[in-house]
Amino acid sequence: MTAIPEIATLSETATHARRVALIVAIAFFMQLLDSTIISTSLPQMGASFGVSPVAMSIGITVYMLTMAVFVPLSGWLADRFGARNIFLLAIVLFTLASLACGLSQTLTQFVAARVVQGLGSALMTPVGRILVLRNAPKSELLNATALITWPALFAPVVGPVLGGFITTYLSWHWNFFINIPLGVIGLALVARFIPGDREADPKPLDWPGFFLTSAGLALLLYGLERIAHPEDGVLPTALLIVAGIVLGWLAVRHPRR
Repeated sequence: MTAIPEIATLSETATHARRVALIVAIAFFMQLLDSTIISTSLPQMGASFGVSPVAMSIGITVYMLTMAVFVPLSGWLADRFGARNIFLLAIVLFTLASLACGLSQTLTQFVAARVVQGLGSALMTPVGRILVLRNAPKSELLNATALITWPALFAPVVGPVLGGFITTYLSWHWNFFINIPLGVIGLALVARFIPGDREADPKPLDWPGFFLTSAGLALLLYGLERIAHPEDGVLPTALLIVAGIVLGWLAVRHPRR
């Protein structure tokens, strides 16, 4: 007699886990689409801002570096303030920053908006995975993981094609405005279907570990990005990469002390 209620409970749990994974996948798709859609519109954006297309690469660089700096902070924030709340904040930041990118009139305004967008992205990816893991039972982990994997496969294929179409027939601004309806839908779904959660006794932030990890990632990624610009000098690039590796090694050793 108890089998039927147990089966119904398991079915409801599985449905909830898949629903959460699909909602997180929508946010991931918005983020990954934005990362790939911009590449096709750099010449038009440069012309709009009065700079060369090469100078527009700074918008990609600051986005990447901001992500590297704040990704290590996301787990602690999720424990301290609740994964659902931080995920909502990440979507809000990303959506508003996308609007600011589309409304930018100068390269400086665009770079500032990309910094905020990178912050939202840094919080969105790891915290979204935390939500999926916390809401999926062991029997549903594989299915839930598969659902949040498809944006990584689909967005890089669709992004350049969609970006080229939008830039040609509309304008580059709409490559960012397209994130606004996705963000609004994501916010509504998260608020409606994902329950709040928060650690009862969150641990204090490991500031030395955060600094070592963030600085190491930022220096290493910036050094690797400079490889594509040999005119900037080989020695500074090598020093950045070495410094990033050393700080990363110290970050790995830090928790063992």
